Amino acid sequence: MSDISFEQMLEESLKTIHTGEIVSGTVIDVKDDKVVLNIGYKSDGIITRSEFTNDPAADLRELVHVGDTLDAKVLKVNDGEGQVALSYKRIASDKANKRLEEAFENKEVLTAKVAKVMNGGLSVDVEGASVFVPASLVSDIFEKDLSKYDGQDIDIVITEFNPRRRRIIGDRKQLIVAKKAELQKELFEKIQIGDIIEGTVKNITEFGAFIDLGGADGLLHISEMSWGRLENPKKVFTVGEEVRAFIKDIQGTKIALSMKFPDQNPWADAAEKYKVGTVVKGKVARMTDFGAFVELAQGVDALLHVSQISHTHVNKPSDVLSVGQEIEAQIVDFNEEDKKISLSMKALEPAPVKEEAPAAEAEEAPAEE
Repeated sequence: MSDISFEQMLEESLKTIHTGEIVSGTVIDVKDDKVVLNIGYKSDGIITRSEFTNDPAADLRELVHVGDTLDAKVLKVNDGEGQVALSYKRIASDKANKRLEEAFENKEVLTAKVAKVMNGGLSVDVEGASVFVPASLVSDIFEKDLSKYDGQDIDIVITEFNPRRRRIIGDRKQLIVAKKAELQKELFEKIQIGDIIEGTVKNITEFGAFIDLGGADGLLHISEMSWGRLENPKKVFTVGEEVRAFIKDIQGTKIALSMKFPDQNPWADAAEKYKVGTVVKGKVARMTDFGAFVELAQGVDALLHVSQISHTHVNKPSDVLSVGQEIEAQIVDFNEEDKKISLSMKALEPAPVKEEAPAAEAEEAPAEE
């Protein structure tokens, strides 16, 4: 008769397991903080909450149920309490790392969800594995606040893969740069000087606005925004606004835009409208010590010299006029080539009557003899 005890026979009939091995088991209990598995070993397997999911608020009893079959990775054959420490999430992580390694080697573009906005970059999730995208590689422009990316899906490529050192780096910037280069090439292949084009206001400065044309930015200089005079582009345009302009010039990758459409040129019929002698109405636009500039139409200003304001002496225009005031005057000079018009208000006033000198005293009568 064999000396082997029943317990020894039972133990020998059970499989052996090793750290790092993948085992399959049946869920026999689900608690608030752990899942218990029968893995066909002399001890049950335990999957703690932190080894089941990355979500600390998750309810395990909603994620897994008694009778479910799970695969898990052996962390420790004896967790110190005679049970086997298992991990469910690390199987997915191992698979994800394998996926990342393949993507790294093949330079594949991956879509990842931003799991956390961190100081210095983004932590993104790729099929259960974490990838860090440094702030400098999030975009092709500097972005101080990355919070807008939280929870968003972004495309990245893996540029560094070292899971042993927990260093897996993603890059979004190079994809943006490559896409812009492609769009720029397509744009320059189809545009030419004189083309009317639509774009979106991207940035506004004191000297003009940069318009996104879908592949390149065009500069709309303040002098090209209107036939009239503009003081500040920010009072006329807003970021995100759609504008219509035409291409005035192309120098390499620089595009100059204009909104001064030729068919809207107010000087086109100026020679007919502003003949010398014509009486016109206009609004005082600005003043200097030597005169006032009067807007006759958008893009057409005329000079009212201080000497032409009144027959009486005027020291400076601001003594009798104000910006925005509407006046009536007569055209006294028109220079189409230089686009200069001179006005006179006093030409519409009657000339003052000069006072006659006092009559000479009567000659003395000759003395009587």
